[in-house]
Formats: sequence, structure tokens, C-alpha cells
Amino acid sequence: MPYSEPARTAPRRTRSTILAALVVVSATLIGVLSRQSLAFSSSPTASPSSVASPSSVASPSSVASPSSVASPPWAASPSDTRHRHSSRAPGEADGDAAPDGTTVFDDEIPGVANLDPALLGALRQAATDAADDGVEFHLNSGWRSPEYQDQLLREAVSEYGSEEEAARWVATPETSAHVSGDAVDIGPSDARAWLSEHGAEYGLCQIYGNEPWHYELRVEAIDHDCPPMYADPTQDPRMQR
Repeated sequence: MPYSEPARTAPRRTRSTILAALVVVSATLIGVLSRQSLAFSSSPTASPSSVASPSSVASPSSVASPSSVASPPWAASPSDTRHRHSSRAPGEADGDAAPDGTTVFDDEIPGVANLDPALLGALRQAATDAADDGVEFHLNSGWRSPEYQDQLLREAVSEYGSEEEAARWVATPETSAHVSGDAVDIGPSDARAWLSEHGAEYGLCQIYGNEPWHYELRVEAIDHDCPPMYADPTQDPRMQR
């Protein structure tokens, strides 16, 4: 078959059409991709600045601290509990053990100031004369409050194991001559030795054989010497009340 010109140009148009179509498709794809990229970049996804920063989180100071939380009733300090649930411990005002070196002239000490005036006068006269012999009287115990005497008695019962044995050393608050201000415990040993020899001249007598420190006033002793001593307080009729 003879070759003709139209047959040669048809393929050119087909190739041109295909190329044009590819260009259109490419442009379309590029447009779609561009729109998707723009849509992604403008989406409302949270940025780092919109995330709660450490400063926006509740700080320790904004949380209730231990001191701001109400304490339970049983959390009181030992001192508070002591004042609520126990009586006041006896002290110097109760005639508790006098400070070291206390003498019968120390009026500011309750254990001295609350003694019977007649007993205190005799003690001071004897102490003045004893000082001339180089002997000084120390008051180890004088007047006592009933509360302090009761404490001493309870301690004696605990120490000696029974009320009967404790009674040989400590009287009850109702019978104690210390509570009434009529007795003193004198020290040191040289003062007791001086009183053992000269005490009757002032009416000062040792009352119990087991307590060489315990002295009371017996004015009749000035003329008739001191009466016989009891072996211990349990033999004293005054303790039987």
C-alpha cells in the first residue's frame, strides 16, 4: 500500500495529547498536595506553649501543709497531757527537799518559814550557839504540804513493799509532824551530834530511835531532859489516829 502523509501525522497528535494529559494530571496532583500541606500547617493541634507549664501546676506551697491540717486530739505534747491528766508535782513551795545548804535562818524557803514559830525560835537559838563551836545546822526537810507528804508515803510503800513497813519511816499526811510544822530533819552528822548532846537545853529532842535526824520541840526537856525515844513512828501514839 502506498505511504500517505496523514497516516504519519496521526501518531504525533496522539503523543501530544498524552503529554498534555500528563501535564494536567501532574498539575492537579501538585495542587492537591499543596492544599493538604496548607491544611496541616493551619490545623488546631496544641502547640508547646499551650501545654501546661511547670509554673501552672500546683506548687508544694499550694498544697495543705502538715501545720495547716488539724491535729488529732491525741497529738498533744507530753507537757499538755501531763497538765490535763496528772496533778501538779510537789515542789519547793510544798516543802519539797530544801536546796542544799538551807539553814534555819532562810525565811524565804517555805520549809523554814512555815515551821511552828516556837520550834523555829529554838532552832535558831541552838544554831547560833552551835556556830560558836564551828557547827552549822542544815535543814534537810521542815514543813511539808499534805500533797508532798502523801507522795513520800506512796514512794515509801513502793520502796519497802508494804504500808506496814513504810509506816516505820513515813507518816500519813494526817499524822505527820512535818505537815503541822512541828518537826525538822537536821544535818549534817556533826550538827546531829551537837544536838544529841545539847538539844535538850533548847527543848529540841530526837523522837525516834531509827531517825537520828528527826527533831521536835519538847519544852519540858529544858528542865527535865528529853523523853525516851520511840523505836520508830509506829510506836508513837500520835501515829495511831
